[in-house]
Amino acid sequence: MENKNKSNNWAEAKYLLKTENKYLQLVKVMEELGELSKAILKNDVVQQIDGLGDVQVTLIILSKQLGLDYDKCLETAWEEIKDRKGKTVGGTFIKNEQ
Repeated sequence: MENKNKSNNWAEAKYLLKTENKYLQLVKVMEELGELSKAILKNDVVQQIDGLGDVQVTLIILSKQLGLDYDKCLETAWEEIKDRKGKTVGGTFIKNEQ
């Protein structure tokens, strides 16, 4: 929670929280995901830590630009998946069709 507030305060100070910046912020999220992917492929733990943090910060900022509460988004996703039934195949969870 504290880091979420710090991220939002930083973004506000940089004038990033304008709604019209949401498309550029989405590109930033994808850029950070690419960097995280590279770190995973290279098995670079230091860059994986940095990448996961960067992805979180960019998503926190995007949620604010969209007028959504990041924690509420996470809670909503958790409520949707917590009781899912399915199986893991090749390292990927495949949910049962309902």
